[in-house]
Amino acid sequence: MNNNLTEGSLLAAIDLGSNSFHLAIARLDHGEVRRIDSLSEKVQLAAGYDKDKNLTPEAQERALACLARFAQRLQAIPLKRLRIVATNALRQANNSSIFIEQAERILKKRIEIVAGREEARLIYLGVSQTLADEGRRLVVDIGGGSTEFIIGENFEPLATESLQMGCVAYSQRFFADGVISAKALHKATMAARQEVMAIANAYRELG
Repeated sequence: MNNNLTEGSLLAAIDLGSNSFHLAIARLDHGEVRRIDSLSEKVQLAAGYDKDKNLTPEAQERALACLARFAQRLQAIPLKRLRIVATNALRQANNSSIFIEQAERILKKRIEIVAGREEARLIYLGVSQTLADEGRRLVVDIGGGSTEFIIGENFEPLATESLQMGCVAYSQRFFADGVISAKALHKATMAARQEVMAIANAYRELG
């Protein structure tokens, strides 16, 4: 993203999440970046894998149709002021490069598939801009395919982790028939506990 912004400059970001795609458009207003438009669509890429962990044609079609609608909103945004990031669903898909190539043709901009910890860092930076209180805090972002855990202080992330547990992924794994039975819920809870145990001690020690 170009840091040499002048007053009134427009900029935009797109988040290709595992559950939803998000578009945010902002303007530089008296030295602060203020959001002026946003659009979100529930694409659920994480629910669109086949047995070989490839995104199905149907899932790709949903996603590309959404991005075509986003592109209509971006016509006034210079490409140098647009950033597009993709997260867990495209990290996991074996055919993500095929989808990315099609998506980049629509958006005319390179798409970054960010690593889990980088995703966590970006989440914390966004959240920290909206919290007035100072001091150490824990931020948890439950996504469609992964969940990010960040301990930070003021605007500085101190610990960042991304665990393989998300609302869409767990729905597919434990509640594929649409029934939330006690047995399935117990299995989901135990699986989530195992994931969190991997970072629990380190996070408690950091405080």
